[in-house]
Amino acid sequence: MRLFSSKVNSSQIVNSLLYGSKAYQAEEKLMEQSYGKMLARGKYVHEIVHHRIAPAHQKTYQELIAAEYQRIASDESNAVHLVGSWKCEIGEPDLFVHIWEYKGYAGYDKTRLQLASSERFNAFEREIAGLILSRRNDLMQEFSFWPTAAPRNLGGIFELRSYSLQPGKLLEWEGHWRKGLEARRNVMEGVGAWFTQIGRLNTVYHLWQFDNLRDRQLSRERSWEIPGWSDTVHKTVPLIAEMNSNILVPLPWSPLR
Repeated sequence: MRLFSSKVNSSQIVNSLLYGSKAYQAEEKLMEQSYGKMLARGKYVHEIVHHRIAPAHQKTYQELIAAEYQRIASDESNAVHLVGSWKCEIGEPDLFVHIWEYKGYAGYDKTRLQLASSERFNAFEREIAGLILSRRNDLMQEFSFWPTAAPRNLGGIFELRSYSLQPGKLLEWEGHWRKGLEARRNVMEGVGAWFTQIGRLNTVYHLWQFDNLRDRQLSRERSWEIPGWSDTVHKTVPLIAEMNSNILVPLPWSPLR
């Protein structure tokens, strides 16, 4: 008895093993479309940049990026503006975080190409390369229910929270979070919420602003008193593989501060 018909194409078997069934491929395509259409606001693409700088070089680093980042953001030929720049005070103290807002992926491509052809920017890159211990960036999209805050000066501190979700759980997580978000936003000053599309996948970032650490404590305590928040936490925690919190202070020239 033959196990396989001679009519079965061997390449079809290989493709099925490597790339999955047609049903699986259709499900993957639907999920990709869902992330873009259901979750994302869609208007902008955001880049979060992490630079780790040795303490001895932090003053020089801040002087360099203050000049160059403001120049990039003010150049109208670039399709980008700077959301904010911060230094981590609690969590990872040698970390600097920058968030850029591009006019879609086309805006990212346009800006990247223009900067790559700029001798001034290339000289800047060479200069800070000797100051950076490590770097990482992710491209993200805003959640549709939470547009990124415009430039403002409220003072105080920021908290950047990141959640590494189990693969395939982003849609479920977003559904629970959306329902309970108002409980938090009624007592805390939200800045933005994003999910990664390129870089460290299955990661969600939230950015909040507080007067100080005492204000953060009281605000978080008040959110537990609002109906719906405890249920949101109960349903989202099992979907999280890892979570982190960093307290940030804005750099003097940050648009959000």
